[in-house]
Amino acid sequence: MRTQNTMKKHILLIATAILLISFTAKTQEKWSMEFRPGLNFPTSDSGNIDSKVGYGFELIGAYKLMPHLAVYAGWGLNQFKGDDRLLKENFTFEETGFTFGFQIIRPIGTSAFSYLAKAGAVYNHIQLENNSNTINADSGYGFGWQAALGVDYEFASNLSFRPEIRYRSLSRDAEIANVETELKLNYISFGIGLAWEF
Repeated sequence: MRTQNTMKKHILLIATAILLISFTAKTQEKWSMEFRPGLNFPTSDSGNIDSKVGYGFELIGAYKLMPHLAVYAGWGLNQFKGDDRLLKENFTFEETGFTFGFQIIRPIGTSAFSYLAKAGAVYNHIQLENNSNTINADSGYGFGWQAALGVDYEFASNLSFRPEIRYRSLSRDAEIANVETELKLNYISFGIGLAWEF
């Protein structure tokens, strides 16, 4: 009798362990964190300002809803230089704020490579100042959009490089030298992210 009870306890313990292991395996790697620096190439001028190539970075967190589909959210900063054609001054403007949307990552065969696609919104503002700090403007936060394509390369367990090309569009109004000016930030960005899944 004791042997049967002991055996039942062992079977129950093993079944519980198997259930816990399978549950843990299913919930593993649901989250990811990504740090993505990049170069930004404006596709249009911003108001009267001839925009130059810029740079920036983003920190993005994602959660898998399904094996290949995730939601993401993050914060980023992008900086550009420019020359105002009317005021004959040099400007620096920063786009900072939040991004969120959906991403798809699907394996390419059995290789370590996957393709990725993202689409979502940005909720950012643009701060503008000239080199002498006499003109400062802030557009306030507003919505824009972005879309991206890239590749995910898993070079180690749960670690990936993610080269990505992205298009972003944000249009905000700001007062520059007492004139209401529409600032359009439309640019193509290329960056390589480092992602950790957990």
